[in-house]
Amino acid sequence: MEQYKQEFIEFMVESDVLKFGEFTLKSGRKSPFFMNAGAYVTGSQLKRLGEYYAKAIHDKYGDDFDVLFGPAYKGIPISVVTAIAYSELYGKEIRYCSDRKEEKDHGADKGSFLGSKLQDGDRVVMIEDVTTSGKSMEETVPKVRGAANVEIVGLMVSLDRMEIGKGGQKCALEEVKELYGFETNAIVTMAEVVEHLYNRECNGKVVIDDKLKAAIDAYYEQYGAK
Repeated sequence: MEQYKQEFIEFMVESDVLKFGEFTLKSGRKSPFFMNAGAYVTGSQLKRLGEYYAKAIHDKYGDDFDVLFGPAYKGIPISVVTAIAYSELYGKEIRYCSDRKEEKDHGADKGSFLGSKLQDGDRVVMIEDVTTSGKSMEETVPKVRGAANVEIVGLMVSLDRMEIGKGGQKCALEEVKELYGFETNAIVTMAEVVEHLYNRECNGKVVIDDKLKAAIDAYYEQYGAK
């Protein structure tokens, strides 16, 4: 596993973004883990988050894109910090763009988008925190494709939960890929998280012990993508 992936896994735990216990998800599923990207709140956390996204995007998609699109609301800061990190790490200026939940009808920046306007010919990488059902893409993809003649290169999320999506067989990222025709990737998968944290100390304690590992295995037996 790449070094940046190992560091990112520990970073999620240290930042209290990735938690283990018993959680009820929006879908109604009871999950032994939960991720909340809204817990990245300090300057240093956001700086590091942008760097991990930038490294993963560079790793998977290279430099041949123009815009990072982060859907409102959580995608907005992620796209901003990643654009900054990409400039610092790779010396390439990438524009950021996000949608507004409500269209602004006044001022110089009125319209449906924040940041850079999408232009014909733009190659876009979409960026999100985590995709469990792919529902957010139903709103976002038509907005992006309807704004200009753009090509969506791919989607990058921070964590692939590796759960079945709405179709009930494939994971949400795979469903998005098939439905919209672009690549989907994650900085890390849940399998990589378990592999790295099982019986490993982080902040002085073992994060995933035998009991938690069994609960995660049981969860994936029921909800894991086949």
